Amino acid sequence: MLDQQTIKVIKSTVPALKAHGLDITTTFYKNMFEQNPEVAPLFDMSKQKSGEQPKALAMTVLAAAQNVDNLGAMMPVVNRIAVRHCDCGVKEEHYPIVGKHLLAAIKEVLGEAATDEIMEAWAKTYEVIANVFIEVENDIYRSRQSSK
Repeated sequence: MLDQQTIKVIKSTVPALKAHGLDITTTFYKNMFEQNPEVAPLFDMSKQKSGEQPKALAMTVLAAAQNVDNLGAMMPVVNRIAVRHCDCGVKEEHYPIVGKHLLAAIKEVLGEAATDEIMEAWAKTYEVIANVFIEVENDIYRSRQSSK
């Protein structure tokens, strides 16, 4: 999993996520849809326009930072989100796109406050969390396939 220094750095970003989380996720979605329009059909655009989806993602990223030393506590939320992801057709190959744009949005919004150490810690953390989602979603897809 994650080393103690990475956990410490991620936890240190909680105040910034509380203050700027919605700006980060709004920037994330804007940039991702502009640069990777092929992923837009995977998202509910009415929830984008209402701001519901950026807010939900901001809360999820904040929760991940707050619980980075006990990601198992997030499994009920991960399981719910994974079902929605599978309903929308999210696949493993979408995670690098999301990661690229999420990290870029953190850097864009936080500017110089997003040091190399912070960006490296978030890259490691995103990889761990993405792999958890991928594993859960692959299980859901396999289960759905076998029940047909």
